[in-house]
Amino acid sequence: MNDELNFDAHGPVLLVGGYGTVGAEVARMAASSVPLLLAGRSVAKGRELAAETGAELRVWDLADSEGFRAGVRAVVGLVNDPDDRVLHAAIDGAVPYVDITRWTARLQRAATVTALRQPTAPVLLSSAWMGGVTSLVVAHLAAGLGGADAIEVAIRWDMRDRAGADSVEFMDRLGFDFEVVDHGERRMVEPLSSSARVRIGDSVTRVARIDTPEQFTLPLTLGSGTVLTRIGFSSAASTSALISAKRLGFFRWGRGERFTGTRRALLYGPGAGGTARVRVDVTQAGVSRTALISDQAGQAHLTAVGAILGLWRVLGVDGAPIRPGLSFPEQTPVPENVPAMLAAHGVELRIGNGSAGERVA
Repeated sequence: MNDELNFDAHGPVLLVGGYGTVGAEVARMAASSVPLLLAGRSVAKGRELAAETGAELRVWDLADSEGFRAGVRAVVGLVNDPDDRVLHAAIDGAVPYVDITRWTARLQRAATVTALRQPTAPVLLSSAWMGGVTSLVVAHLAAGLGGADAIEVAIRWDMRDRAGADSVEFMDRLGFDFEVVDHGERRMVEPLSSSARVRIGDSVTRVARIDTPEQFTLPLTLGSGTVLTRIGFSSAASTSALISAKRLGFFRWGRGERFTGTRRALLYGPGAGGTARVRVDVTQAGVSRTALISDQAGQAHLTAVGAILGLWRVLGVDGAPIRPGLSFPEQTPVPENVPAMLAAHGVELRIGNGSAGERVA
């Protein structure tokens, strides 16, 4: 295996996984601004998208030992990179890098690798929910409040939405306890615990804990004493079924590769399209602000928005200074611009006062 990426200021932006469900959205957003190189396991799957966007196509199967070489301006990781091949190649080649695909443990490993390798180009690990969009909104609210003592994120997953197979990868983590910061103390919690009914837009949704990277990064970057991310589904029956399966121990005894298909089938049934909605509550010194993120184009589009904003950041397109080394999405240098950045891609952000979580009895 001999992967080699070299920085070329006039080269294309490499999208690894560029013709998957989210990758295709990113490609369409970026095509009018930068030349693109789409890489994945099968060139045949990307031909129609390449013709639409004018992109070049290459094969890079991260599970195959055959090396990959290219001169590129930046690279965006849109598929699982279990052995950090893309990350290593980007750092070695001084290529700006954005990744949106890692669950918490793999993000922690990637952050460690990045710190040890001391990159000379930006490395943005943007795997917080929806490609880092939630963390950008947290940063915006925190900037207005002067900090973020406590953060709550409540996700409403629309069962009608389009979804790639990797979009329900979080199901594979439901058999593992994970660490959170709660009232200033680190402790282990169970997945799908702390359930509550929360108003998310016009809907009241039952939500429960899942392991997401922002629960690791936000206490480090913003000094938050409590960070809580929970998810619920547009189908109350699906939420109840997941919580019941957890209580029966399914996600513990069924967490090996043998049961991967069964776990993911509990949620993976992509439809024609739905609306992505996320509620974010930030509290500082007893004062709370609430944001409702809504994307009528769905969760794949909203995740792609996070990826494209990350790409513009590492390229310096948004006017912010380009800083080499590791960063997370909430460390955006221009938090006051977040609403306009999202609105430019059709994402609605409604902000108001509220009590954190606004639980409904």
